[in-house]
Amino acid sequence: MDYRFSLANERTFLAWIRTALGLLAGGVAVQTLAESFSAWGFRRAIAVACAGLAVVIAAAAYRQWKRVETAMHQGVELPSSMLVPVLATGVGAIALAAGTAVLVA
Repeated sequence: MDYRFSLANERTFLAWIRTALGLLAGGVAVQTLAESFSAWGFRRAIAVACAGLAVVIAAAAYRQWKRVETAMHQGVELPSSMLVPVLATGVGAIALAAGTAVLVA
């Protein structure tokens, strides 16, 4: 097996981890700094959603990294990933909640 592919897989995993850390930081920032979102608990809901999505992305990124490594070692077709649709849906829901919070507050 060519080690460049393994290193590319690792870089992809680390990019997903950076994304998860960014979501976690966003959740902390919303909880700490967004005082205007306090109506109806929007601030806490958005912060929890960001943190929850960060955990899901980090766990799924590890699972995907492991699946790809195993497939490369066995010489079989690489597995597909659900990370992009999960992230897009989650961020879309968080953006919708934040937009609603801005309009309500």
